[in-house]
Amino acid sequence: MMSLRLSGRMRAAWSRARSRPRKGCGVVPNPDTLLDSLERFAAALTGGYGIGDVLHNLTEEMAEVLDLTGAGVTLVHDGQQRFVTAAVDAIASLERVQEHWQKGPCIDAVASAGTVAMPDIAAADAHDRWPDYVIAAKTTGIQAVAGIPMLAEGEAIGAVNLYDSQPRNWSAEDLRVAAIFASIATGYLTHASAARQQQRTAEQLQQALNTRLIIEQAKGVLATTRETTVDDAFQILRKYARDHNTRIHDVSRAVVKGDLPL
Repeated sequence: MMSLRLSGRMRAAWSRARSRPRKGCGVVPNPDTLLDSLERFAAALTGGYGIGDVLHNLTEEMAEVLDLTGAGVTLVHDGQQRFVTAAVDAIASLERVQEHWQKGPCIDAVASAGTVAMPDIAAADAHDRWPDYVIAAKTTGIQAVAGIPMLAEGEAIGAVNLYDSQPRNWSAEDLRVAAIFASIATGYLTHASAARQQQRTAEQLQQALNTRLIIEQAKGVLATTRETTVDDAFQILRKYARDHNTRIHDVSRAVVKGDLPL
């Protein structure tokens, strides 16, 4: 399966990231690696994967392209940011700390709708801004973080966190590539949300049509049995529903089935 293959790749990336020498600047992505990653990610978007799988794929692809220790995703839900996925367990633990305290680079990236980059988590201002998060990051072995907002029509619906086990001056290329991946994922999320809403609307419309149909059938039954007009038949249905505190749809269905002689 794709997710297992990518997870194996991420375990290798984690090992490489923790063992490589210190670096002071971001990594310019290899064009072939970037194109391969975009191709895999695009395939995931159109391959029938669920939202969780797509976002997990996002963290793995970004980590490989940017030579990161790992990446994580949070999404806004009920006014707070919720941890969704991370490709590495150690990163997942750190993301949960951020979710619990609602403090960290992803939180700030969403609040400001802008990128938040911290080259060295040991910096004093990082500890002042996110004390519990910084302690957890140091325990995990993370030294550099960046939060990339996922923007939909100018509003942040979540964020992607980038992690490195060495201090890193996040380059413009780093942040641009990350923003591109985040934008693609955001487009997928908003489209999926709109599709689900459209499905719910279609289901509600179908339900309304079904209700109208059964009421029309019940009106016909009553008009025939009572030898009256369909308008009078509807009044009979409505009065019975009101008097018995029940839905006119249920009354109509009972009349059509012959369970309720009126």
